[in-house]
This record gives sequence, structure tokens and C-alpha cells, in this order.
Amino acid sequence: MTDVTHPADHRPLRIGVQLAPQHGSYAAYRDAVLRAEDLGVDVIFNWDHFFPLTSPFEADHFEAWTVLAAIAEQTERVEFGPLVNCSSYRNADLQADMARTVDHISAGPDGTGRLIFGTGSGWAEPDYVEYGYEFGTVGSRLDALADDLVRIRSRWDRLNPPPTRRIPILIGGQGERKTLRLVAQHADIWHTFTKLDDMPRKIGVMHEWCAKEGRDPAEIELSSGYTIRGFGPLTETDAPARLFELGFRLIIPAIDGPDYDLSPLHPLLEWRDRVNSER
Repeated sequence: MTDVTHPADHRPLRIGVQLAPQHGSYAAYRDAVLRAEDLGVDVIFNWDHFFPLTSPFEADHFEAWTVLAAIAEQTERVEFGPLVNCSSYRNADLQADMARTVDHISAGPDGTGRLIFGTGSGWAEPDYVEYGYEFGTVGSRLDALADDLVRIRSRWDRLNPPPTRRIPILIGGQGERKTLRLVAQHADIWHTFTKLDDMPRKIGVMHEWCAKEGRDPAEIELSSGYTIRGFGPLTETDAPARLFELGFRLIIPAIDGPDYDLSPLHPLLEWRDRVNSER
């Protein structure tokens, strides 16, 4: 299997931000969302957990989809979504209806919504245990996600009113036997948080699955997060430039509460504008 880069010359570079709904008040979170949109970020994400993922673990935390409905109402331009929805926590048809509703809430004057449906199989066992969900195994959760993705698309086709657009599906993960096959089958965006040195091989595996599924890999946008001040998946200071060279066009630093300091976004947004103006 050959390491590869991803065909992405037809896509602009986009900068997102994952605002973790933890360690701060809702007022601070709402303010961060509005400041991020004013700065010019392209996409705002939260996450789908029930407790803080980093210390202090007893601090404030807010649920994903109710916050997403508020983001839909509060913002005007940015796309937004969960990074990622845990498919185990809600019935698949309910997920579809929630996403469709939030999509409509976010619609602008042209009637087009802005939701990105980011989803995955789940991994945070304390969420499952505390809220009474069956944790199962990695394999069983991925099998359930595969079924859910089919049901969600089917329900979107039957809802009245339907979604305002073909809601983009983002799938998070990098498992080579099951997750990347689901990416090839269903994803508009693939979000990975693997190590930079492993990414060319993972891209190659995803391309192999696309070939088996009859999918053009260029249809799939590549997305990754990276670390700001120790919070996020990649620690390399040159991560954004290296990701761009590999074909990633959606780069998502993560920012934590309580203050939601957005100043690290400024150089990233300047870089985005420079790259896009030169292409």
C-alpha cells in the first residue's frame, strides 16, 4: 500500500474552530461563538459529550445538540456542527430529525441551512455508563454507526419539510477496516486525528476503500484538528502547513473555556486568506 496525498486543488482552504463546551459559563460560550464568526472562521464545531474531557472534570459542561440549536439561531454566516455526534446516544431517526430541524433554524434569507452533520461511533465510556447506554465494543459501535448512517439518509428523504440542502456528513475516525470504509461510502468530509506521520498511509487506505466502493476520493474533503496551548490532537507547530500539503482543506484547532481565547486563530486566518488568494 502506497502513501499518498489527497487530490484537493479544487477546494479552498478553510479554518474551523472547535469550541469545547466545557469549563465555562454558557454566556462565555455564546460570546466565543459570536467572536469566532466575527473573526471570519469558516466552521464552528462543538462536541458531543456529557462531562468535561480534560481537568477539572467536575467543571461546567453543556450538551451538544441544544447548544447547536442556539448556534444556529445566533449566527448568520458560518457553517457549524458537532465534532462529532455520538451515534450511540440517540435513535438514528431522531438524529436525522434533530439535524433537519437545526438545519432549518440556521437557514438564511436564501433558505439554505448551514449545519454539517459530524458523526462517529463513540468512545467515552464514562458518558455511556453514567447515562445508561450500552458501551459494547469498538466493532459493535461501528456496526451500529453503519446502520445509523443508512437510516439517517433515508429519514432525511422522508421528513416534511426536508432538509434545506443535502446536509454534509462528516465522519470522524481513522480505523482502517471499518471506519474508512464508512467514509468511502457516506462521507462528504473525513475528519482524522491520527499522528501526522501516519496520515499519508491512512489517506492511502481511504483511497483504496473509495476504489472498492466506486467513489471518487476527490469528492471527500479532508479535515483535521491540531493543538493550541496543549489542547487538541496534534502538537507539531508546523501541523497546519503539513496538513495542507497532504491535501487537508479543513483545519480545526480546539479552544477550551473558561475564557475562550481566540487570538491563536488570527495567524491561521491570515494564512488561509494568503493561500486562497495565491491559488
